[in-house]
Amino acid sequence: MRRCVVCRQMLEKSTLVRVVKSPEGDSFAVDDTGKSPGRGAYICKSVECLAKVSKSRGFDRSLKTKVPAEIYIQVEEAPKNHE
Repeated sequence: MRRCVVCRQMLEKSTLVRVVKSPEGDSFAVDDTGKSPGRGAYICKSVECLAKVSKSRGFDRSLKTKVPAEIYIQVEEAPKNHE
């Protein structure tokens, strides 16, 4: 179980999108496998959360550093759940 950085709900890891900061702290990536090394932050695939993530800067808060805009764009383009 992991917590979404926007809605703060605890959900199964497999239903979330993971953004990972490398162990060196110099790069970020959207982790499709869920197994990349480094510090991770998660967001659920709901339309509302994906739309709000850029404005809330949830990944910046969770990873304690500035996350590049390209990562937010990649996450917003992730497949969505229309629940």
